[in-house]
Amino acid sequence: MTVLTFCLVTVAGFFAGLVGYVTGIASLISYPALLAAGLPPVAANVTNTVAMVAVGIGSTAKAGTAINDDSRSLLVHAACAAVGGLGGAALLLTTSAEVFVAVVPFLIAAASASLLLQPKLRELAGGRSFPRLYPLATAVVALYGGYFGAGVGVMFLALILVCTSETIWRASVLKSVLTGVANFVAAVGFAVFGPVDWIAAVAMGLGAFVGGWYGPPLVARLPPTAMRIGVALCGFGLAGYLAIS
Repeated sequence: MTVLTFCLVTVAGFFAGLVGYVTGIASLISYPALLAAGLPPVAANVTNTVAMVAVGIGSTAKAGTAINDDSRSLLVHAACAAVGGLGGAALLLTTSAEVFVAVVPFLIAAASASLLLQPKLRELAGGRSFPRLYPLATAVVALYGGYFGAGVGVMFLALILVCTSETIWRASVLKSVLTGVANFVAAVGFAVFGPVDWIAAVAMGLGAFVGGWYGPPLVARLPPTAMRIGVALCGFGLAGYLAIS
């Protein structure tokens, strides 16, 4: 990799981290950037997973103690995300992705629809939380994240906003933490068994860390309803892109 390519991948990582934190669709920027840098598809996929760990690190470091209101609950859900992410990585390394990839656009579209309908869904739920469904669904979404990853942030955001009464700012932080955990455990598996391009991963990761760092302050300034609708529309766009690609 040339110095120029390294710098361009780092810049792409910054925008992937920033956009990924706000919208949950970092892979729409990062994955094509890695392909453009010359990585083959499988290597680009696993390298992208490794690099995107930096988004969660950056955003969590910036958010600080704001996510520690209920540390026990956070640890439980982080553990579920870790189990799911590890399972997804194992599936990716041992099975064909063809069938799973075929349903990905529908999964992302469903998550995006739930974001659009979130106020109505919360109304139907009577404001209740779902302490049993939430951790189980966290593991399932993380399984997807470790396996494929595109749009997993949208899925986590939809899950948190539908299953809890969290604000969209805090839900965005939690989404980033859970995505980061799932990516991290998957990245460990890929580091040992997958074709990670470490130079590209470092370049993308550096930019993604900075993008993730600037994510929380930006989300705090955005109107919650407009952001929720914007993320949902981006999710539909990603679903359409994956369906025709």
